[in-house]
Amino acid sequence: MVFSSLEFLFLFLPLVALLYFIFPVKLRNGLLLCASLFFYAWGEPVYLFVMLGSIVMNYVFGLLIGKASTPGRKKAALAVGVAGNVLLLGAFKYTGFFAENLSALTGLTLPIKEIALPIGISFFTFQAMSYIIDVYRGNAQAQKNPLDFGLYISLFPQLIAGPIVRYSTVAGEIKERHIDFSLAADGIKRFVTGLAKKALLANSAGLVWDTLTKNGAETSAVSAWTAALMFSFQIYFDFSGYSDMAIGLGRIFGFHFEENFNYPYVSRSVTEFWRRWHISLGTWFREYLYIPLGGNRKGTGKQIRNILIVWLLTGLWHGASWNFVLWGAYYGVLLLLEKLFLKKFTEKLPVFLRHILTLLAVLFGWVLFAFDDIMLVPKFIGSMIGLNGLSDAYSPQLAASNAALTVILALASLPLGKILSERFKEKIGEKSALFGIAETAWFIILFILSVAFIVEGTYNPFIYFRF
Repeated sequence: MVFSSLEFLFLFLPLVALLYFIFPVKLRNGLLLCASLFFYAWGEPVYLFVMLGSIVMNYVFGLLIGKASTPGRKKAALAVGVAGNVLLLGAFKYTGFFAENLSALTGLTLPIKEIALPIGISFFTFQAMSYIIDVYRGNAQAQKNPLDFGLYISLFPQLIAGPIVRYSTVAGEIKERHIDFSLAADGIKRFVTGLAKKALLANSAGLVWDTLTKNGAETSAVSAWTAALMFSFQIYFDFSGYSDMAIGLGRIFGFHFEENFNYPYVSRSVTEFWRRWHISLGTWFREYLYIPLGGNRKGTGKQIRNILIVWLLTGLWHGASWNFVLWGAYYGVLLLLEKLFLKKFTEKLPVFLRHILTLLAVLFGWVLFAFDDIMLVPKFIGSMIGLNGLSDAYSPQLAASNAALTVILALASLPLGKILSERFKEKIGEKSALFGIAETAWFIILFILSVAFIVEGTYNPFIYFRF
């Protein structure tokens, strides 16, 4: 197992932060590297060697690409490096999936079992590939210090569940950064915000989802819609909360990671939704796959091909299961329809209607995402359209017990808090004592409540750990 939440909050993080601020500047990267490798080894000691293998492999290929004397050698080194990363990811993540489906198609019994998945392998592998590709393109210099490169791949704040950080974003800060207590204080606030999203909001929504689906996918329409809505909130606050914590931790140690979420549930189109959701993954696929394939520059036919390839692979990136493949195909088709046929029509619709249609499309997408057993998906959708009845004896109690939670989740998914905070700053002045006291009290309360929920609760999953 990885560190428990309380071990991380009250043992690992304070100790690492204390040592970091005490250590001389020259030793801080070494400290963070050791802490990051220890963090990973604590969860899965055996798979530390997978992490170290990835670091060594990509460090070597970065040097080979950087020192290649001809374009042909440079391209060959890149091809082998990318292939090595793909094989590493495929061996652990997709071997069992392909063996199972090949056995089903051929009738053969292949002696290959599913391999346990190293935590965060999809994130650090994509991060490593972006590095060697950027070195090949000339967008980054090959890192000659193996310890600094190891820190880039293994940095514990975003190691487990992203965001996917490009080397060029943090190269300067890996080389040189200084103690900045103002940045560290900002990081603490961002971390607490993410912790509250996870502990207070995501867990509360997820518990409702699990309760409503524990007996299968066949339920009343009211229960099915409530469950789907709660899963939509759970996955948003779970992943955006982790991203906030990662960004906050990065700032504590002097790093600026790019934003990974931008209030996706305010979107008015599916295209806009995916510009706001998991921004680092969308950027990765656009920069390193969609555009190299030709993007939309080589005619409609190839644009359709490129979008479908990107989205099928996006689905597979999330997991070796048919529901993720269908989820990727679902969004590929939706985006094609929106870009090629529906855009002119939908732009004429009222804003609120465009918003509702987008949320409905996203909601059905989460149904595909939520069920690993693909056979449960049509049953659950059948429940949503009322095939098992519109309501049941539990429906009034369900609506009443979750009304307040639904309102809180909906409001928290909007930029309302950000707007109110900015207006509060303008009204009383950001540097005033009253603002400082109010802000400090707010974050202390959030932290105490989050810890209390973690201590008292037994439900604390992290959805994106499995990716």
